[in-house]
Amino acid sequence: MSSSTPGTTGKKSPGTTGKKAKAAAPSKAASRKAATEAKAAAPSKAPKAESHLAMVRRARRINRELAEVYPYAHPELDFRNPFELLVATVLSAQTTDLRVNQTTPALFAAYPTPEDMAAAVPEEMEEIIRPTGFFRAKTKSLLGLSAALRDEFGGEVPGRLEDLVKLPGVGRKTANVVLGNAFGVPGITVDTHFGRLVRRWKWTDEEDPVKVEAVVAGIFPKSEWTMLSHRVVFHGRRICHARKPACGACPIAPLCPSYGEGETDPEKARKLLKYEMGGYPGQRLSPPADYPGKPAPALGDG
Repeated sequence: MSSSTPGTTGKKSPGTTGKKAKAAAPSKAASRKAATEAKAAAPSKAPKAESHLAMVRRARRINRELAEVYPYAHPELDFRNPFELLVATVLSAQTTDLRVNQTTPALFAAYPTPEDMAAAVPEEMEEIIRPTGFFRAKTKSLLGLSAALRDEFGGEVPGRLEDLVKLPGVGRKTANVVLGNAFGVPGITVDTHFGRLVRRWKWTDEEDPVKVEAVVAGIFPKSEWTMLSHRVVFHGRRICHARKPACGACPIAPLCPSYGEGETDPEKARKLLKYEMGGYPGQRLSPPADYPGKPAPALGDG
């Protein structure tokens, strides 16, 4: 027989039930804390996409800022006439403008005109341009384009893109360099520096140089094309390097959506600056009069 008193078995006192229920209920402070933690853990909203108009405005502002930083921007190949610029640009493939500038004085002394260069002995030309690399292929291109200038254009470099790109070894990049700097015809030069920077700045995500040229041409008026090319290339060579951009020393950092890819510490970033920005010689042996840096040394001078 159970000793429990009838009517009391299994019953809990009202006081006990109330205490346990109160202990189980979360406090207001705990609720607020939980809500805050949940909000922090939730994925943040993606930043608002930049409109095309906003991108164009930002791109044009970058161009204006670069014009103030590099008022002396110029082609970094030494040349005295369209033929020398054409030859130097062909030689600049897969090497530095400095190495080309150190090589062309001897080349133009030996072959000052298209007629002279077309008649050159290949082995002798190869030996002169050897320091630029790929000298056999470049010799073939120079002999071919010189013969074409002699035979088809009366020994003169043509001033039209459609004629220039028909010459051996001459593509749109080379043609635009020559047109913009020897003939005053606006052109956008998409080299490795230009392509890298416009993608970092989110002007385009295109990789193909022709497509990059078309996109950028739609952002800027024609009158800006040639100088824009110089400014962007100058910035890419001096500050916005491929491997370690000097973000902390970049004058357009507030406009750059890729800020932080490189060194952001100002002191460390300043040590990454090149050419005149870092107090070193430029790439031209004969730079323009307004160039603030030092001329480059001749071949063999260090």
